Amino acid sequence: MAKSTKAAAPAKAAPKKAPAAAAKKPAAETSEKIAKTQIIDTVADRTSLNKKQAGESVAVMLDVIVEALKDGKSVGLPGLGTFSVAKTAARQGVRPGTSEKITIPAGKKVRFKVASTLKGNL
Repeated sequence: MAKSTKAAAPAKAAPKKAPAAAAKKPAAETSEKIAKTQIIDTVADRTSLNKKQAGESVAVMLDVIVEALKDGKSVGLPGLGTFSVAKTAARQGVRPGTSEKITIPAGKKVRFKVASTLKGNL
């Protein structure tokens, strides 16, 4: 029961941190996320494609990237960067809450290296 008391204390402290998070909100608004539909709209506006054709083009491009990564290939997008697949080694971890040591199995993850031209323009 002591754990439930400790869990309640941080929950009470969280609202005190909310104004600080609200202060950071304007910065987050300047770097808002662009959705797939917004990309499709932009492609349609900048090309002679209609929205349906632009949507199919964007979907096919994303499918090609995903399939290449699944096959273990890297994908270079000039001016943007390179996606690649990296193997991760098995390692020891700690289960949160119980502090029990566990083995995290080896796996794969996607890495992204930013192109130097983009990095210089940011």
